[in-house]
Amino acid sequence: MDKLSATIENYLSLMYVLERDKEPVVGVRLAQLLNVTPPTVTNTLKRMVRDGLITMDKTGTRLTRAGRYSARTVLRRHMLTEWMIARILPWAKLHREAHNLEHAISSEVETALFEELGHPQTCPHGNPLPGCEGAVASWIPLTATSANDVVIIKRVHELAEYNSELLGFLESKGLMPGAEAIVREVLPFNQTVALEVQGQNITLGFASAQHLFVAIRTENS
Repeated sequence: MDKLSATIENYLSLMYVLERDKEPVVGVRLAQLLNVTPPTVTNTLKRMVRDGLITMDKTGTRLTRAGRYSARTVLRRHMLTEWMIARILPWAKLHREAHNLEHAISSEVETALFEELGHPQTCPHGNPLPGCEGAVASWIPLTATSANDVVIIKRVHELAEYNSELLGFLESKGLMPGAEAIVREVLPFNQTVALEVQGQNITLGFASAQHLFVAIRTENS
């Protein structure tokens, strides 16, 4: 297969995440996350069907074997690139800037980065490299916690990475992987979670809180 364009690789990596999480691949959702128009998505998906990267029928849109292989490759390179630039850029900017660089990463550079970085299983946002999903399986959404739980932020989901304003807010409040927080209140009827982080009180709506995955600290941890 010829080298894929950056646009197609971006579609593939997002579709891989949605498919991995058993979420429907819907054109309107792709348009929203990729910040393009629905007609643009429709035309791009048609090209991807033509090139054997996806299938589309009444039951939904799915990656083919070739599409999934390409998606795993670009997502892995994206995450390794995030680690490469994490030393010089703010955490909230890693996803966006890695998108500009990942398409130029060769398999040789990918392998060298993986070795140099010590074989990471997750990206700086805590999301699993393809094939390492087991590393994050025990973490739960912040929305599933209870009042007075002491939690460690472990992961900010890939879909949240497409919202630069949310990432900037999380970084400004210290809500990044490794941070400890106390859950003060979870209000399902109000769709909010109240936290205490480094002495400051923060309230998140469920729309944002569902993308934060945590480990609950116990007496033995």
